[in-house]
Amino acid sequence: MAEHALRGDSVIVATGTASGKSLAYLVPVLSALLDGADPPADPDTDPNTAPAAPRPTAGRAGASSGKAPEAGVVPDHEGEGEGGGRSEGRDEAGDRGAARARSASDERAVVGSATGSETGKRSRRTVSASRPITRQGARAGVQASARGATALYLAPTKALAADQRRAVTALAQPLGSHIRAAVYDGDTPIEEREWIRGYANYVLTNPDMLHRGILPGHPRWSSFLRNLRYVVIDECHTYRGVFGSHVAQVLRRLRRVCARYGATPAFLLASATSADPARSAARLTGVTPVEITEDCSPRGELVFALWEPPLTELHGERGAPVRRTATAETADLLTDLALQGTRTVAFVRSRRGAELVALIAQDRLAEVSATLRGRVAAYRGGYLPEERRALERALHSGELLGLAATTALELGVDVAGLDAVLLAGYPGTRASLWQQAGRAGRAGQGALAILVARDDPLDTYLVHHPEALFQQPVESTVLDPDNPYVLAPHLCAAAAELPLTEADLELFGPTAAGLMPQLEQRKLLRRRATAWHWTRRERAADLTDIRGESGKPVQVVEADTGRLLGTVDAAAAHTTVHDGAVHLHQGRTYIVKHLDLEDSAVLVAEANPPYSTTARDTTGIAILETSAEIPWGEARLCFGSVEVTNQVVSFLRRKLITGEVLGETKLDLPPRTLRTRAVWWTVTEDQLERADVTAEALGGALHAAEHASIGMLPLFATCDRWDIGGVSVPLHPDTLLPTVFVYDGHPGGAGFAERAFHTAARWLAATREAIAVCECTSGCPSCIQSPKCGNGNDPLDKNAAVRLLSELLAQVPAAPATSS
Repeated sequence: MAEHALRGDSVIVATGTASGKSLAYLVPVLSALLDGADPPADPDTDPNTAPAAPRPTAGRAGASSGKAPEAGVVPDHEGEGEGGGRSEGRDEAGDRGAARARSASDERAVVGSATGSETGKRSRRTVSASRPITRQGARAGVQASARGATALYLAPTKALAADQRRAVTALAQPLGSHIRAAVYDGDTPIEEREWIRGYANYVLTNPDMLHRGILPGHPRWSSFLRNLRYVVIDECHTYRGVFGSHVAQVLRRLRRVCARYGATPAFLLASATSADPARSAARLTGVTPVEITEDCSPRGELVFALWEPPLTELHGERGAPVRRTATAETADLLTDLALQGTRTVAFVRSRRGAELVALIAQDRLAEVSATLRGRVAAYRGGYLPEERRALERALHSGELLGLAATTALELGVDVAGLDAVLLAGYPGTRASLWQQAGRAGRAGQGALAILVARDDPLDTYLVHHPEALFQQPVESTVLDPDNPYVLAPHLCAAAAELPLTEADLELFGPTAAGLMPQLEQRKLLRRRATAWHWTRRERAADLTDIRGESGKPVQVVEADTGRLLGTVDAAAAHTTVHDGAVHLHQGRTYIVKHLDLEDSAVLVAEANPPYSTTARDTTGIAILETSAEIPWGEARLCFGSVEVTNQVVSFLRRKLITGEVLGETKLDLPPRTLRTRAVWWTVTEDQLERADVTAEALGGALHAAEHASIGMLPLFATCDRWDIGGVSVPLHPDTLLPTVFVYDGHPGGAGFAERAFHTAARWLAATREAIAVCECTSGCPSCIQSPKCGNGNDPLDKNAAVRLLSELLAQVPAAPATSS
């Protein structure tokens, strides 16, 4: 990797956990930074430099960078740009006039020194630090000449960026002040930001800050950008779906701004093992990289257990048998391992689940010894920065024996000395499975990983079909940068950064040109002469949240004291903090008293209810456009655009340990509409007759097939079942036939439904088998029941669904166009 990178090639390395990827990209990066670089002029002593912000001290830098990640909508996203990113962006934009005052001769000299060839190979020449500089515009010239080559590191989470900074600082310590690494994110104090812009040569940040802060304020970053040699994109397999599509466009904006300053940086990408990594990286960056996938790193033995919780004597909806929950099983295992002194991280799918696992384990440990209670904690987004820092320090020091965490710690944080990893439910992709399991045994010792199956069709299928995990390659990364809902706001942001020309549109993809008239019509852009300009007073970067979250975060406030506990993403508010919902925070349980959607706030009161809550919704769907259609005999498999109307209508109360339903409460929340992409299939009356599916059984058969197919899709597309939705209708008004829909839960689509369309034969075959082999008699959560069904899982007909899917699959063409 280093050899390719030093030649100026873009490269992706896609290998297993702890295989040396960080060193592979740090070798060329640090080499480039050392090549001819001089220590920066001290702004306090250099007479040619105007007064600058004070250089951050080691203590302050550590305090500002050691941030744990934010988490968000399922799967837990890391909300980096909130608050700090927005204010930072405005701060960046404020000094554009000063940056433009730079003398033309200085700019030509600096740009000329760093211009690279069209292939991305960069000249190693730098402007001499001793070149005479006039006082007018001096700072930009001094900074550009002093720092030499620069590099930008992008991580999906704050914790990973902070962790990498620690590693780089330790590695570069013998090199003196030549390597000046700094974390630049929403938590970086304002007084440190100017020093970073002017003097740091290795800036570690996240895509959110790049989107909201750095690119809109690029004139203040001009000396950094014109010398940019490398862009490192770590854990790039996490950039999938809507988030990945947004990041792809942010990177295209970065390439465009760099070209403005004469820079053509090489992209160095690091990924967990993935299918066709070069193709995925090219889709993400727009640049085709060299692919490196051979992993020769030594590693200790990993014992991997598949754990299915037992059936209980309790019965759930429609009399279905109930398994002990994965949450309870994981908490028991975490307790047992902590008592043995085994350092363990339990990965849990949701914020609430992480809190619950930690709470149960703490209570069980306290029964043994009061001093053990504090050795286990929860770690998730929505915590205040000081809470996150304290947890991260305790984990690194070994003070904590057990941690129940969301996916934040999956992403490359080097936690040495872990002995075991628990996975409370399949994490959605095989890449994430191996990434999480790889957190244990990083020091070379043997390790244990346990996948605890949820009461879910996919989890149940996997524990009974281990070959689907251990004998299959990892998935392809799914993203769609051409999604108009993603692309349009980035075209506006690009125009605000630099006037957008027709020549620029090719960089943003084939659909960009078609969107320009619409943006003009909406008076977002105005064409003057040969370029489009941003016309509004507000910041164009604020048009979109690249995490795919709509609206500002909802603040969680303690009703009695007015204390801010944390935040919840706006998109998740209807389902997680509705009136009556149970909300967990730092081991404390709260009941939601009131959700104020207008003011984006929720009032909670501390309580100790013996139950958890689960929201339920209803959904209607209309076909807007059919983009592709394949005949399966008499049946039809289709893909296209749909409009979904969704409304949260009630919530269930369930016992904490058993999951037994205690009751249902109605809710009055407004409906929400979504235009997205979907895959759907239809069957005819003749097929129903051959499958022996009567009119009475039809609704239950379609409904059961819909639930199970949603549960199984994550095996074939890099998604979570909560990223997608479904609707089944015995007679849909647009098709006039029995129809099952599965749709992306994001505006404009995320690529999941399209992937389902192209793998439909294998996807639906696995769905049929998952239903058929389940040991229940009439349907249960392990096969056809859904935890978010708005109809109370009624009607459902397990046997009719098996017959219906068998008939559907019997007519798949011999050489179907649905192969992957």
